[in-house]
Amino acid sequence: MRPTACSMTRSRTTCEEARLLPLNLYDPFGFNKNQSSEKKERRLVMEVNNGRLAMIGIMGFLAEGAVPGSVSLLKGVIPQYEGNVMIPFEGDFHWFPGNI
Repeated sequence: MRPTACSMTRSRTTCEEARLLPLNLYDPFGFNKNQSSEKKERRLVMEVNNGRLAMIGIMGFLAEGAVPGSVSLLKGVIPQYEGNVMIPFEGDFHWFPGNI
């Protein structure tokens, strides 16, 4: 049996990760390949924290739409939403032209 490049150069865990995730979702085009590992790690933590903050922000908008006045900074800015926020269209696609 001929050894593959994965078995020769990578650890078993890294090889399994490469098989499951063929695309590096943090840096898919390799723009950061010349940076130090400390800088890459710091920027990855910043990216994860940015995503968490975005999720908290969207939950604030959803809360204000569902319960008016629940987020004082958005009071009167976001209209009340009467639908189900988890199923936004509920099969009602008359907004999109060409759909019946």
